[in-house]
Amino acid sequence: MKKITFLTIIFALIFSCGSKDKGELVGVKGKRWHPEKPYGMSLIPGGAFTMGKSDDDIVDLKDAPTKTVTVRSFYMDETEITNSEYRQFVHWVRDSIIRIKLAEMADLEGKTSEDEGIGEYAYADSVDSEELTPYERYMLDTYGDDQRKINRDVDLIFDTEDYPDELYAEVMDGMYLPPDEWYNGNRTWDVSQFNFEYTDMDIEAAAEFSDLIKSGDLKRTEFISKYAVNVYPDTTVWIKDFKYAYNVPMHNDYFWHEAYGDYPVVGITWEQADAFCQWRTIYKNSYQKSKKRQNVNVFRLPSEAEWEYAARGGIEGAAFPWGGPYAKNDRGCFLANFKPLRGNYAADQALYTVEADAYEPNDYNLYNMAGNVSEWVDSSYEPTSYNYTASFNPNIKDRENPLKVVRGGSWKDVQYFLQVSTRDYEDSSTPRSYIGFRTVQDYLGADATANAATN
Repeated sequence: MKKITFLTIIFALIFSCGSKDKGELVGVKGKRWHPEKPYGMSLIPGGAFTMGKSDDDIVDLKDAPTKTVTVRSFYMDETEITNSEYRQFVHWVRDSIIRIKLAEMADLEGKTSEDEGIGEYAYADSVDSEELTPYERYMLDTYGDDQRKINRDVDLIFDTEDYPDELYAEVMDGMYLPPDEWYNGNRTWDVSQFNFEYTDMDIEAAAEFSDLIKSGDLKRTEFISKYAVNVYPDTTVWIKDFKYAYNVPMHNDYFWHEAYGDYPVVGITWEQADAFCQWRTIYKNSYQKSKKRQNVNVFRLPSEAEWEYAARGGIEGAAFPWGGPYAKNDRGCFLANFKPLRGNYAADQALYTVEADAYEPNDYNLYNMAGNVSEWVDSSYEPTSYNYTASFNPNIKDRENPLKVVRGGSWKDVQYFLQVSTRDYEDSSTPRSYIGFRTVQDYLGADATANAATN
């Protein structure tokens, strides 16, 4: 016993002598962190508000009784996600799939990056193992093909005249539909291959069973799910949503043509919007890692409460993002893109959608929180959810419930749906020509509140 005590004292003396903290509790010193406003987002300062319809409003069956709730601070996209922004996601997925197929073909043919042609696109581990870091080599040896690194340093070649060899041509040809399915003689991508795969964890469920996880009776993998989501928008919604109407130009051009680059993306399911958030987080954190910076918080869809709070723009009791109660300003101009005057779609200067930053923003600098396109939110639809959700940061996210809340009204909706408190819903797997989305990110750092009590 004396020997153990003596050794303990010796170790204590050795470590205390070399310590810079002089034995004081100074905390673990990490890298200094500075909050950075995400590009294209506004800070929404947290606060409390009355969620839902006022006593003077017409209440729809989809609406729920009013409730006072508080939300924490968060960042929100100033505009709806545009066609151009969503195309960045589609291109990244498409190009990643092509690179994987090229690397697999190079593997099959025994090519490495030292070879020309398709060899330039070989997996990183196809070269000398010394070029991999010890961690990359360990992960490859331990987990196999799932950890192989694709080469993103070499540009992809899309012009058929510049294909480097026949193997490259074979891979690229497999990404297109066969010639007898081309439209107007143009090569057409086989968009059914544009699948984004990711994993997500049901943190709420894992927390509920945390004791069983700690005891080893349950594994964390029980709460981790894998998803594969086709990312290409359904452009046929312009035809399917409006029978006996001529919307072929919108079907052909709206997503791909640069004329609509700054317009909100539509034809997106809730699952695709959720996948976009996952990709945006991965994409940003890949950059952060390359610069040896801390990861950013996840991008996600806003909860129903966050969306309504942000839409009000800090105006208590606002009927619309600009206040209200009218949809016109003092000069008689409409303040949003919707269906006014019994169906005169063009009365607000727009027949379909408009640019995502059209009209004036609300006081949180958010554009088109009413009209233009309705927006998916994170919350599952429950008619009486206000009755039993928490009074702070309320949200119901149930993947088993196919009905998801849609907010904000759209270019084809009447004025009632433009009100910030109006609820609507849609099946999560159903795309529409009038539903888009925007993302949010939790605010890190000192808490910012809009209506904190002051002395």
